[in-house]
Amino acid sequence: MSGLSPFVELALAGVHREWPVQLAHRWEEGELPATPRARLPVFYGCFDWHSAVHAHWLLVRAARLGDPLAEAAKEALRRSFAEDVDAEIRYLRARPSFERPYGLAWLLRLHAELATWAQGDAEAATWTARLTPLADVAEANLARWLPKLHAPTRAGTHANTAFALGLVLEAGRLRELARDRALAFFGADRALPIHLEPGGEDFLSPTLTEADLLARVLEPVRFARWLDGACPTLGREGTLTPVTPADREDGRLAHLDGLNLSRAWMARRIARALPTGDRRRPSLEAMAEAHAAVGLAAVEGAPYAGTHWLGTFATYWLTLDG
Repeated sequence: MSGLSPFVELALAGVHREWPVQLAHRWEEGELPATPRARLPVFYGCFDWHSAVHAHWLLVRAARLGDPLAEAAKEALRRSFAEDVDAEIRYLRARPSFERPYGLAWLLRLHAELATWAQGDAEAATWTARLTPLADVAEANLARWLPKLHAPTRAGTHANTAFALGLVLEAGRLRELARDRALAFFGADRALPIHLEPGGEDFLSPTLTEADLLARVLEPVRFARWLDGACPTLGREGTLTPVTPADREDGRLAHLDGLNLSRAWMARRIARALPTGDRRRPSLEAMAEAHAAVGLAAVEGAPYAGTHWLGTFATYWLTLDG
């Protein structure tokens, strides 16, 4: 499978698909029942809010890069961003812990992608302006929370702190706070338990996610020294190998397909962050390619449990330099 069009098709099939849906909603006294779409009229599709957000990122990136399905992507974006963004703003403002940190970080990444596209596209500029107040609320929710977080969450799923910080840095938001938190949380780490990975429902490698983050905030020589202590075997004494879920109909077990893709892009970024000539680089690049091949192959024909979000991870890998 090559090119972005197959993954654009997955996003197009999901962003306006209302059911099935899963929403972690905090009920207030006197609140009347409502569908998720009524509460969140922009990002209601793709099974859950965060997947809808990053599926829109996929559509924006593919359209910005000139995919053959760019016009279909733009039509879907027109439909989404014509909806009541103010309802989403009110929802996030009233529930500051909603989708924190994963979904909020992806929202900032989506807004940044739109802002990049807006430099050469008038319609994208309009959409960027529409989403700016929503992105500002997401940023404020993260900014209030991060200084209070006394220790990071090192899970292989949505709560992972390092992954969210990486997206926030990519988005160009909270740069000083995100960098400070990255160094405070992970700068002194040693002997990370990569040998215990993966967990049974992981779509992120806790160790690689952390290294991927530090690769963005440390210059190459210092990063190489950090990696020596934090994960001395990585790229030296064997590598991680791709994994296969036992049941792709089970949405949580299907996370392992995404793990292959996230490992791929993280291994590549870690390799490229090391000094030229570092002997770990070829091994990490080979690990990236091996994981990507398995991860991309798994997307084709996967059930909705996987396809509602795997297209984003595939697109991220394929456009890592995009």
